[in-house]
Amino acid sequence: MSRILARFAPAVIAIAALFMQPASARADASPPTTAPADASTGTPAGDKAATDGKAGDKGGATTKDDKGGGGATTKGDAVKDKKSQAPALSAPVAATALDGYRAAYSLIYAHADYAAGIARLRALGRDDDAAVATLIGFASRKLGRYDDARAWYERALAADPAHVRTWQYYGMWHAEQGNLIKAADFLKRIEALCGGVACKEYKDLKGAIEGTVSY
Repeated sequence: MSRILARFAPAVIAIAALFMQPASARADASPPTTAPADASTGTPAGDKAATDGKAGDKGGATTKDDKGGGGATTKGDAVKDKKSQAPALSAPVAATALDGYRAAYSLIYAHADYAAGIARLRALGRDDDAAVATLIGFASRKLGRYDDARAWYERALAADPAHVRTWQYYGMWHAEQGNLIKAADFLKRIEALCGGVACKEYKDLKGAIEGTVSY
């Protein structure tokens, strides 16, 4: 009997020692059931990951990388990129053409240099622009080139049938040719385009028909 007790004594002693330990020591030996807390916030890592995931779904939080340009592209960045790829407007060309038109306008109206004004307008390369064609027509009429003037007025109206100034100048061309009936037809067209008789184009053509205005 003593030999049997001696054989199992070490195991009995170990079991007894285990149960004699404090409860906290036995709990430390158990595997953790939750992830360790984040050192900076005290939030369990698992909960923090879930929180970050929700924030990402809502698109609320932004990281330093997002702001610094090295991270993910934001929606605003995508819009900027799209705008930067848009074709550039030819503003310098448009400005040059406008300056040339103004210079020609001054030559024709301020200096009565009709030939130089026509040359300046033709140099613009915008013969099918209603304003340009109308001004060439006017200058041609002042030079006595009535057939040329008529051709330019027709060209202007083909480009823009609602160009009121063309109807006025073309009506004056008819009045100067003695075709007052046609000029009166054009006056009615101007009234329809202007929505009344108050616009300058209507008054000037009416004066040309009545013989009170000429230019």
